[in-house]
Amino acid sequence: IPNIIGWLAISFANDSSFLYMGRLLEGFGVGVISYTVPVYIAEISPQNMRGALGSVNQLSVTIGIVLAYILGMFVPWRMLAVIGILPCTILIPGLFFIPESPRWLAKMNKMEDFETSLQVLRGFETDITSEVNDIKRAVTSANKRAAIRFQELNQKKFRMPLILGIGLLVLQQLSGINAILFYASSIFKAAGITNSDLATSGLGGIQVLATLVTTWLLDRAGRRILLIISSAGMTISLLAVAVIFFIKDTVSQDSHMYYILSMVSLLAIVAYVIAFSFGMGAIPWVIMSEILPVSIKSLAGSFATLANWLTSFGITMTANLLLSWSAGGTFVSYMLVSAFTLVFVILWVPETKGRTLEEIQWSFR
Repeated sequence: IPNIIGWLAISFANDSSFLYMGRLLEGFGVGVISYTVPVYIAEISPQNMRGALGSVNQLSVTIGIVLAYILGMFVPWRMLAVIGILPCTILIPGLFFIPESPRWLAKMNKMEDFETSLQVLRGFETDITSEVNDIKRAVTSANKRAAIRFQELNQKKFRMPLILGIGLLVLQQLSGINAILFYASSIFKAAGITNSDLATSGLGGIQVLATLVTTWLLDRAGRRILLIISSAGMTISLLAVAVIFFIKDTVSQDSHMYYILSMVSLLAIVAYVIAFSFGMGAIPWVIMSEILPVSIKSLAGSFATLANWLTSFGITMTANLLLSWSAGGTFVSYMLVSAFTLVFVILWVPETKGRTLEEIQWSFR
């Protein structure tokens, strides 16, 4: 509902205040969706499909981005805002046909509804006894205490899940992905690409394909190895882009060398987006939804999502300023974050493939 009202405010805006109000409502709606969707998917998925189904969320985001790029080349921005209303309108009646999360029902002590919901999700011919017992045991343990307050999140058993969940989501944004996607057209122009809008749409299409591969691999290869490959690829690609932009400052724009450097920088940016989509795009949301214990999931998950979007806001607001200051310097800063992400994953991020949510959460105690 906030998304629909937000798009209407944008499409019928007479002045900038309506645009700000629309963007604020869109931000509120997307903020809620970006947290509840991965958590809901993790809570309803069988453990052998949880990674793939969780990454479908990020796949859907990339499809939305590429549709916006393509439609933006042909449709005025007011009409684009009206088109944004359509998926929201379809979603509202669709929500009446999906079951409530079994784990949430168990947490609320609605045990009969909990078992019914889980049976519907797994199929009526499936024996759910073992899964029911695991969830009941985890919920009983979590419900022994009163609701967790913010200051209690510093307990030892919660500290590592919080560091991992928040750390991955903040590092995801600090690597500069939204700066590159939002300003892709400007970056391609700076690189000397004439049809920058078409190049941006192509970049979005590549992101969809790379995320599709991740969806297929996530429950086969595992989360940790894909994060390592992703962050290593991002680091190398960003280093290449930074070096090329530094070299270009010393080369004449009319020279053949300048054209070659422009093409190489374009390939390096594409490689960066592929590397990001291969792991850092989807997996931080999947891991956040898997590792947070049920007793702190609402509070800690909301805080992790807030940290992600505040970081995204900061990166987006500073990107234009940084690119104007030094394109090469901007990519060096993003490269250093990606290098730190690689170290962070190698040292601290555990593998969660093939384990139930309850097993993952118990392992941090």
